Amino acid sequence: MTSLDRKLASILGGTYDPADFVIADAKDADMAFGVAAPGAAPGASAPVAGESAFRSRPEYLQHMRELVAQGVLDILLTSASNGERLAGEGLFGGSEVTLAVRANDTTDIWHPRGASYAHHPSRPFRTADLEQVRPFCDLVLYSITLNNDVDDDHATLSGYAQFRRDAHAVGIRHFLEVFNPNAPTDLEHRDVGHFVNDSIIRALAGVTSTHRPLFLKMAYNGPAALEELVNHDPSLVVGLLGGSAGTTRDTFELLRRGEQGGARVSLFGRKIQRAESQLDLVALMPQVLQGKLSPQEAVLAYHDTLRSKGLAPTRPLEDDQRITDPALSH
Repeated sequence: MTSLDRKLASILGGTYDPADFVIADAKDADMAFGVAAPGAAPGASAPVAGESAFRSRPEYLQHMRELVAQGVLDILLTSASNGERLAGEGLFGGSEVTLAVRANDTTDIWHPRGASYAHHPSRPFRTADLEQVRPFCDLVLYSITLNNDVDDDHATLSGYAQFRRDAHAVGIRHFLEVFNPNAPTDLEHRDVGHFVNDSIIRALAGVTSTHRPLFLKMAYNGPAALEELVNHDPSLVVGLLGGSAGTTRDTFELLRRGEQGGARVSLFGRKIQRAESQLDLVALMPQVLQGKLSPQEAVLAYHDTLRSKGLAPTRPLEDDQRITDPALSH
């Protein structure tokens, strides 16, 4: 049994302890950003002929190998192509880390440089072939984005219904990512948290147990919205996405506030990928979740580690201790 399966059993069995919090690294950004997915190369400036300002795919894959070997993660989420590559190497053979791959790439996550796709209402789309994924992976992420537009949202939910049938047919489990609206129609900002909560419960009310997601991945819309969803249906395991990179304080603050509000999974992408030292950032996460370090203390510890390794921080300590995510200002 993997650490993910053990932890989910504890969470759903009513014996949850902060040590059971599920930590995932979302390394599937190549399905959204392309070349820019691995993040900026150290010391990179504007690209010149034959060079890139970004790390390469081999570097991206090496970060994944190192994080799996570290043993803190419960889930590594990748694109199908990178998951196949790593599974083929035997990376997960003796590991408790669960490989997951992104099953769909809706238009709101299409972020090529210079593009404007993400400003248009999300449309369902799937590149990955579930039958091709199943031989090396049995857990996938499916994402939806609802915008309060009946035609767009009907297409989105119809796509999700077809995915559930396809996944069940080949024996693949899934977790469900529900993004905040990317191009909403007649929806006030103050109503977004309630709209998303209601949409999740409404969308899953007609889904029977064999087709239901293992857990959710969603934005943190403040403590009231999170606690409302968690308290409404304890059988739903709520996970939080990381969003933009933000400051190191944002990362640890979101972890701690999410856990205190009832979230039981974190699925951070850019917050890990853009860190000066991914391994050292992830190593501090369990200490924050278990209350051994406050978010402020974890930021200080992280900077101390960077200093001891001769790594230059992106921001001075004072700036990195600031909360910049608007959702955390509640």
